[in-house]
Amino acid sequence: MIQKHFKQVALALALLCVAAPGVTLAQQWPTKPVTFVSPFPPGGSVDPLARLFAAKLSDALGQQFIVENRTGASGSIGTGYVAKAAPDGYTFVFVFDTHAVNPSLLPKMTFDTLKDLSPVMLVGTAPMALGTAANKPYKNFSEFVAAAKAKPDSLSYGSVGSGSLGHLTMTLVQKAGNFKVIHIPYKGGGPMSADILGGQIESGIGSVAVLANHIKGGKMRALAVTGETRSTSMPDVPTMAEQGFPGFSAVAWWAVFAPAGTPQPIIDKLNAEMAKIAKDPAVNKQLTETLGIDLKLSSPQELQKWTVTEMDRWAKVIKENGIKPD
Repeated sequence: MIQKHFKQVALALALLCVAAPGVTLAQQWPTKPVTFVSPFPPGGSVDPLARLFAAKLSDALGQQFIVENRTGASGSIGTGYVAKAAPDGYTFVFVFDTHAVNPSLLPKMTFDTLKDLSPVMLVGTAPMALGTAANKPYKNFSEFVAAAKAKPDSLSYGSVGSGSLGHLTMTLVQKAGNFKVIHIPYKGGGPMSADILGGQIESGIGSVAVLANHIKGGKMRALAVTGETRSTSMPDVPTMAEQGFPGFSAVAWWAVFAPAGTPQPIIDKLNAEMAKIAKDPAVNKQLTETLGIDLKLSSPQELQKWTVTEMDRWAKVIKENGIKPD
């Protein structure tokens, strides 16, 4: 009996020794600056989100969180950089919804989306909005569709790239509504917004987060949003479903990933700290009202399931419509 007791104690100590390094590592982390890679340029929705969390995490954890822009190829260049970074808890990436589209769109990607990255958190989702300059004649999406039908291939819309969620959404809507508009791909929400305001394109589709300030400031008009219900930050803007496309829904989303192999205790600590920050009333207001994000604050496991589901959905759209990258 005594011998059995000693064996149980020995086993418990052995397990504790195995677990202790990871737990201790998480307790001490971070001991040096942490890099958040933003794979899109400033002016869109990813960059301000990364910078908001970086500033708050710097205060909360006593180490500097630095945002580094590594842009190009619909976010895959910056994400690929993180996928190949040391899995030590000092490099993370803020991704956009293109993260789930790129595997089906970019055959030469240098990393495996599911195998080379560890999920941290699905921060939130948001409907997209189709916006146009305030001086354009279209008051809603129905008028835009009518104008496109009257003059096929005469109207243009921008998105944050070929194969972006905005591009795929407009592809589905054009097919369903039997109209055609010219797609102009951009390298981010900032450049696209500038051309909407400048009149170089008739309209542009992007997350509510990237267009909200222009719309609220009166320089841009929202023609429709793409969610199942109206956006809390744009309650007066009808959905596409309300304007002749019943049942239609597509949402933008933002998430954080780490290089595969990053210690789980560190991932769990970052997840917990980000959730705590997002629930702070001032930050919560900025995320939900200013950026128009519906917060999810998921577990790492929930983010992985979400990513797989989104990859499967949009892979089918890309294949059926012959979508090609820029």
